[in-house]
Parts: sequence; structure tokens; C-alpha cells
Amino acid sequence: MSDNDPADLLPNDRVKQAALDGEVTQLHRGNRYGEEGDAFEIEGVAFELTEVTGRTLGDMTDEDAKREGSPSLEAYKERMVRAHGGSFDWDDDADVVRHRFERIE
Repeated sequence: MSDNDPADLLPNDRVKQAALDGEVTQLHRGNRYGEEGDAFEIEGVAFELTEVTGRTLGDMTDEDAKREGSPSLEAYKERMVRAHGGSFDWDDDADVVRHRFERIE
């Protein structure tokens, strides 16, 4: 079990709501925010991390972008630049951690 709180994985209310709505089922982040099997809650709804995998930005696909709420990888890249105030440069070699999660019924 990780020392990080898996709830920290979800950076803002929009992403939390998208996870509740089933529109976001994974996030790539620069740090590891939990381990497979860790659980977290959003507004009383339980989720479990099902996969936590080290990757690079260059490994990302359109399917990854869709799981993160974007229609395509290109749209995802544009959203990341906007979200980081223009201080983000896409680097295919940058290390990231993919966190996949699902609702626990």
C-alpha cells in the first residue's frame, strides 16, 4: 500500500465529476498516487485502482486519451497545455504513471 492518498489522483472537481459519471476511468500523472488494489471515495462512491503502470507520454494512445475524457490524443495534448497554463511541453520521453480505476459496486 502506498503512502500517497489515492484521492489525490483526481486533481480537481471537474475530473472527480467525470469519474463519477464514468467519463474518466484512468489518469496519467507525473507521480504515483497509489498502488493496485488501493481504494478511494468520491462523494461516498467507492473506486479501486486496478492498474498502476509506469510509462512515457509517447506510449499514450487515442484509447488512453478517451479513457481520460478527451476525444483523441491530439485533443488530450491540447488540454494538457491549457491545464498547465502553457508551461507544459509534450515530451514523448517524459515519464508518467498510468492509474486505471473502476467503480466498486
